[in-house]
Amino acid sequence: MTLARTDAVTTSPSSTPTLRLLTPHDDLERLTALVHSAYAPHAAKGLRYWATHQTVEDTAKRLASGLALVMEIDGDYAATATLRSPQPESKVALYRDSTVWSITQFCVAPPFKGLGLGKLLHGELVQRARSAGAATLALDTAQPAHALIAMYESWGYRVVGECDWRPLTNYTSVLMSRSVDSAAA
Repeated sequence: MTLARTDAVTTSPSSTPTLRLLTPHDDLERLTALVHSAYAPHAAKGLRYWATHQTVEDTAKRLASGLALVMEIDGDYAATATLRSPQPESKVALYRDSTVWSITQFCVAPPFKGLGLGKLLHGELVQRARSAGAATLALDTAQPAHALIAMYESWGYRVVGECDWRPLTNYTSVLMSRSVDSAAA
């Protein structure tokens, strides 16, 4: 699958995914709906990710917390993720490390799951973190989300600790990290 990368809104629809930076013209209500729908299967299992119930204002803040990427197919939002630089104020020591960049709000809309878009988006995040001088890429996810943990492990991550975001969530999270120089996408 070919990935078109741009820094502006794609004006002509195509079946090729277009990956670009978030713009002020993006529809935050639609992006919030994408996030809610992508995390709905986790909510059905009783996991209360922040993404399952965040407001449009929360979406705006989370996307503004770093470099927000949006993937579109035929004018539909297909995926999104935010790459964050080191966070000196984070309660999580790993995220405060000056060599660690992190991923948040990573999701693929249900109609587009299984097409490899998540892996394409992740590859772009790794490349951008590497270009920014990061040594490590990190993320967190629900400890009971075994399928997500396995997917991240297949991309070169390993569990390196735990964190707790309650009351925004209802579970303990695992912290995962990988080298940006790792061969795994």
